[in-house]
Parts: sequence; structure tokens; C-alpha cells
Amino acid sequence: MGSATTGGTAIPLKQSGNEIVLSKVPQVALAFWAVKILATTLGETAGDALSMTLQVGYAVSSLFFLTCFCIALGAQIKSTHYHPVLYWAVVVATTTVGTTTSDYLDRTLGLGYVISSIALLCLVIALLFAWHSTTGAIRVDQITARRDEAFYWVTILVSNTLGTAMGDFVATTTGLGFERGALVFAGLIALVAAAHFFTRLPDSVLFWSAYILTRPLGATLGDTLTKPHTEGGLALGRITSSLAIAVAMVILVAVTSRRERAQAGVAQV
Repeated sequence: MGSATTGGTAIPLKQSGNEIVLSKVPQVALAFWAVKILATTLGETAGDALSMTLQVGYAVSSLFFLTCFCIALGAQIKSTHYHPVLYWAVVVATTTVGTTTSDYLDRTLGLGYVISSIALLCLVIALLFAWHSTTGAIRVDQITARRDEAFYWVTILVSNTLGTAMGDFVATTTGLGFERGALVFAGLIALVAAAHFFTRLPDSVLFWSAYILTRPLGATLGDTLTKPHTEGGLALGRITSSLAIAVAMVILVAVTSRRERAQAGVAQV
């Protein structure tokens, strides 16, 4: 196992016989989680901006974002290596799809947050079980095979839909509100981080636990920014908030990629 520089970014490698295959996902580090939280928050504000502010509706918005997801995923699958723009475009697409789909299930179809959360959680568990049964492992930052890539993105799509329902349940159904709901999920993520350092739990379990929890954290943060004052929000506006978060995300991805290129350059000297 080693690393290579593709497009200026250090990418982990997998050796298979005489063939070296580049992983198509980023290494999981602190910057990864920071960008992921921004992406999930953006998914909440952008999804609500289209479905509510522009009054397109949950069903049509879900179809629109699902189309965006398919286009971004197609480009990601065709890529032969990790590309930050493609990767995070797919992640953002899953969060927007997750936002509007969850709202459609919970509000339009009337399933409610509890039923939809339980159903989606069972689906995530089933996907992870099928992934492990099919490939023998649940990979986190070494995605090189098509089957792993398929399971990876489907699990992310469902987990981000689950996270939206969980966030709404904690913030509204329990009466905690958006700010305290965000603190609850931030605390749970901190516990997962502590388990990473102080327990021997499998990395795949901790990764997917944190991945799922960052979605309701982003959902509650997004609602904190955009909901009216009467509902406990800051009323900053969904479109404005989405643009600001997108800019912050682009800057962080650019800075992280530049740092990785610099580190790769030092390693090659």
C-alpha cells in the first residue's frame, strides 16, 4: 500500500498483482468531516430553498435533485481516480435528494419522522450487511472496485435521507429545537470520535456512525440558520445561506487539496 499524486492530490493506492489502482474517495481525516458537515448543511438549505422558498414542492424537487445526483454520480464513476470536485458534488447531491425525499415521505405521504427513520435505518443496516456479505469487507477510504463504489454511494444516499428524518424528529417532535438538536448530534459525533481513540471498535462501524450523524447535524444547523425567529431560527434566508455555505465549502476543499499537493511534493523529494 502506498500513495500517488493524481491531478496534484495525494491518493492512496491499492496493489493488485502488477496493477496499481487509484482509490476514488478521499482519505478520512479532520478536513473530510469539516467538508462533510458543510455539505450536509448545504443539502438542507438548498433542498428547502427549491422545495419551499421557490415552492417547487417535495416530489418535483426530489426528482430534480435525483437527476443531478445521477449526472454527478455518472461523472464520478467514469473517473479513474479521486477528484475533489466530482466527489463532493455527488455528496452534496445526496444531501439535497435526502432532504426533499425525507420531507416527501414524512410530510406529503404522512409517514412521520419515527416510522421513516426506523425504515431508513433498517435499510442502511441491510445495505451494510449486503456490502460485507458480497465483498467481504465494508471499505471506508479505499474504494477501487465497482461493487464497492456502488454500495458506497447507495449507502450514502440512504444515510443522508435517514439523517434528515432524524434531525427533524429530534428538533421538532421531541421539542428540543434546532439549536439544541444540533448540540445533541454534535455530542454524539464527539462520542464516536472518542470511541475511535479509546476503543477497538471497527473503523467501518465508527465511520458510518459518524457519517449518518453528520447529516442530522447539518440538517439542524441548516434549519437554525434559515427558519424564522418564531420557530427558533435566525431567518437568514435559504438561498443566501446556501450560497454562503457553498462558497465556504469550495474554499475548504481548495485549501485542503492544495495542502495535500504540498505534502505530496515534500514526500517525493
